[in-house]
Amino acid sequence: MKLLLNIDVPEIATAEAFYAAAFGLHAGRRFGSDGLELLGLEVPLYLLAKPEGSVGAGDSQRSYARHWSPVHCDFVVDDLDLALVRAIAAGAVQEGATRDAVWGRIVQIGDPYGHGWCLIEFRGRGYDEIATN
Repeated sequence: MKLLLNIDVPEIATAEAFYAAAFGLHAGRRFGSDGLELLGLEVPLYLLAKPEGSVGAGDSQRSYARHWSPVHCDFVVDDLDLALVRAIAAGAVQEGATRDAVWGRIVQIGDPYGHGWCLIEFRGRGYDEIATN
């Protein structure tokens, strides 16, 4: 089984520029003007051009304002402070303070398209520091 990560965006070129500048991703395959494969993660990230107001899931209309979703992705980084500066410079918005935990540090950000992300810097054994089995 293989995981593909798809991100709806209103327009490919600006989204490509954001994800390249914020996270160091680079273009793989292009699918006309409606899709782009970004590489540089463990799984490919696909940007899909979907106009604001078009129908998303069920009868819901797409909105690129900041929204809540029960699914989000984390970027595990070596230097959280540097990664946060880079993401903000590219257009991300920091949402709350950086928090420390036994397993590392975390900060929440929102991208320019309303999607939430976390930047995580593990320390020690990462999540194994708190694993109970």
